[in-house]
Amino acid sequence: MSDAVEKNPWAGLKAFTNARIALGRAGNGLPTAPLLAFNLSHAQARDAVHQPLDAEALRRELENAGFATLAAQSAAPDREHYLRRPDLGRRLSDESRAALDEAGRASRDANGIGVDGSGPEIVFVVGDGLSAFAAAKQALPLLQAVRERLNADAGAGRGWRVGPVGVARQARVALGDEIGELLGAKLVAMLIGERPGLSSPDSLGVYLTWAPKVGCHDAMRNCISNVRPEGLPYEGAAHKLHYLLTHARRLGLTGVGLKDDSDALLTAAPEAGRIESS
Repeated sequence: MSDAVEKNPWAGLKAFTNARIALGRAGNGLPTAPLLAFNLSHAQARDAVHQPLDAEALRRELENAGFATLAAQSAAPDREHYLRRPDLGRRLSDESRAALDEAGRASRDANGIGVDGSGPEIVFVVGDGLSAFAAAKQALPLLQAVRERLNADAGAGRGWRVGPVGVARQARVALGDEIGELLGAKLVAMLIGERPGLSSPDSLGVYLTWAPKVGCHDAMRNCISNVRPEGLPYEGAAHKLHYLLTHARRLGLTGVGLKDDSDALLTAAPEAGRIESS
């Protein structure tokens, strides 16, 4: 008895990608297995968008790993408002703004920060974005990989002043700008869940901004996308982020003026992770 499914000659390429290629054909439609897989992926993508972030659990994980944390909430009171009103996700709620302003003032008073501009050089913010799955799953391993490189810089006399990690609910990318501004940071790195795809419901994006403040636009940022084991692995993403951090501090800028040439270093030195400042 012959096989009713017509094989696709591209089938051998499926070993190299998660993209939906070489699915085969059964009559005028898809075979049952690819059709069911599509429906499952579609459901996972929808769940990723609507699933709330367990911010307290994530903060506990971060603190157990040695990171100080702060809570933040956008002006979007719930997921429905967040999805319908993107503008609300870009600004802090009144309560979070007051709390973070107080935290920034307390830090400056306790450490004498602000007079000489010696506030935190980098503040990391983890936001749910459009995939709380991504924030909950990918943020901690990435931060741990980046911390190793920042600690190595300290050992070489190029230490970093790192602020607490913000954990933000109902967050859009620009929310990190207001958090960084209130904490007096020179750089903010927003780790945020990306819009889910049908093969990537848990992809994390990283947006780096120099001199964060309300009103920054996308041309002022650098982006690292698709951070997850099946996409850009943690070590590779940490290498790129450390490269951008190092040169942003050296040049005093991010965005279109800061080019990511980190891949060139991988060929010359696979163990690259510490960029010499010039």
